[in-house]
Amino acid sequence: MAQGALPGFRDFYPQELAERAYIMSVWREVARRYAFVEYDGPPLEPLELYTKKSGEEIVGQLYNFDDKGGRQVALRPEMTPTVARMVGARANALRKPVRWFSIPQLFRYERQQKGRLREHYQLNVDIFGEASVAADAELMAAALDMMRAFGLGHDDVRARVSDRRLLRAVLTTIGAAEDAHEAVFAVIDKVERTPRAVSEEKLRAAGLEESATGKLFELLRVRTAAELRAVIGTTNRALDERLAEIEQYLDFTARLGVGEYVQLDLTIVRGLAYYTGIVFELFDAKGEFRAIAGGGRYDTLLASLGGVDLPALGFGMGDVVLGELLRARGLMKSAARPVEVWVAGGERTVDLQKVMSLAASLRAEGLAVEYSLRPQQIAKQFKAAATAGAKRAVIVPLATDAVGGTEYTIRDLDSGEQTKYPDADAVVRALAAAPGAR
Repeated sequence: MAQGALPGFRDFYPQELAERAYIMSVWREVARRYAFVEYDGPPLEPLELYTKKSGEEIVGQLYNFDDKGGRQVALRPEMTPTVARMVGARANALRKPVRWFSIPQLFRYERQQKGRLREHYQLNVDIFGEASVAADAELMAAALDMMRAFGLGHDDVRARVSDRRLLRAVLTTIGAAEDAHEAVFAVIDKVERTPRAVSEEKLRAAGLEESATGKLFELLRVRTAAELRAVIGTTNRALDERLAEIEQYLDFTARLGVGEYVQLDLTIVRGLAYYTGIVFELFDAKGEFRAIAGGGRYDTLLASLGGVDLPALGFGMGDVVLGELLRARGLMKSAARPVEVWVAGGERTVDLQKVMSLAASLRAEGLAVEYSLRPQQIAKQFKAAATAGAKRAVIVPLATDAVGGTEYTIRDLDSGEQTKYPDADAVVRALAAAPGAR
């Protein structure tokens, strides 16, 4: 009995690989437009790189082992520690802000569920060395332009944005003690998946009074900065600063052409504790899938990993959920290049030799060319050409003058229209100059 792939891993047959290549091609093209440059790092890193960032508890989610040199290592579960290490190593020599992206394969040993496997490819886009809120808006615009490049409009995708600094100011304003903030964040992070009574109980355990709890739930329903100001009712300097910044951020995203996608949503806190400022997640508007992408500002991470003290922000967008969404909306495309020309010959070895020579000349012009690897009837070759998806076929002159003489024929396989050419060079020129030849 044939053995399949390991649980949570995928085989990429040509069609699936072509779809993955399409997703990556869109990622790369939009990242290029935003002046991000691509980098990569090793798939195997010291285990300490991940435990230092996320704590020992992350080990249960990793593919980790001792290598033959006795080192504790792990397959990378995320890219942020690697890029932080790389930027930290050359921080003084890099032009600021650093605008990098990568598309690594990541590995996590966790329970499989819809939209989550044990391996996936993920676009990572990061900016280092810029503290301005303009960088946050730029990052959001890049993520949303990618959605548009896939054909997803604002009716398909929503960007839900919050700010941990704003949320801290809000919690202080409604009476939550500073040492309770992290516990409240943990409740908010799961509030949409938790019955309200359970969330209220956890908030009381964190030290929130009943009035503060009620006010918090009211604020979590807010979707604009103006509404947030109205619901809070009172203000202070710290809160005013944070509100002014989020309003500027929303203005910047509008000026970058993606404002219609973006909405304020204080329920977005991102579960990872290293986020320090504006955070966001992209969701499909119908709510059928997991988050498409997520990220935010993590200004203290480089310093905590032993590198340099640089402000930083970034997001990740995985191929699994995005692929599911594109297929559900009929928007998945293939980056596979179909056979453009089929070269057909007769049933003798000398005919196959002519076919090979012409195929080589056409390939030298950049065309995707296939032919039958054994002599066979022309009718069978046309059938094979159609199955391969070729739009045009070239019939080389047969070894006998009984059929075709010395002329070459280009045949349109859809219409059946045929055009004669005096020699192979004329065929090559005609096909190389045809629209969509390359």
